[in-house]
Amino acid sequence: MRIVGGTLRGLKLAELGQGDPAAHLRPTTDRVRESIFNLLINGSHGNPLPAARVLDLFAGTGALGLEALSRGAAHATFVDDGARAQALIRQNVDKARLQGATDLLRRDATRLGDCRGGGYQVVFLDPPYAQGRGERALASALDGGWLAPGATVIWEESRPPLLPAALTLLDRRAYGDTVVTLARLAASA
Repeated sequence: MRIVGGTLRGLKLAELGQGDPAAHLRPTTDRVRESIFNLLINGSHGNPLPAARVLDLFAGTGALGLEALSRGAAHATFVDDGARAQALIRQNVDKARLQGATDLLRRDATRLGDCRGGGYQVVFLDPPYAQGRGERALASALDGGWLAPGATVIWEESRPPLLPAALTLLDRRAYGDTVVTLARLAASA
């Protein structure tokens, strides 16, 4: 796995191989990650990354949040409750030398609690497939104030996810067994 664009393009990330099913780690392939960022940056909805605060739920290796930082985001917060994921994220943040632009939270993404500080402009969700955890995590993030008004949500799943009423679908694309959904929270409540 490598960072595929931006200032860190080509940076080799910690190896996970084909993933770790026991730890629910299924890394996004470089091809799918590149497609996600092309959709995010080049879509008709406007590029939300410059200077954004990014929330990476079910962060796994941290590749999505690190890719966002490489492409202009100001800060990324990684959320994952797995010990293996925590170690991989720390390793990758160290490789990228981005300790000052990142936070790592060890907690269940489906039970975030209240957000301390302002909401995030960009939210990545890459939950274990077909378990409904993405829906629960997004509900928790909305309830806890983790999403800023107008936030963009990028959600990877094995099927089209059920979006909460507060979000508007912007785009949806399939890449093999991965469905990427792009949605936006209303700018004002």
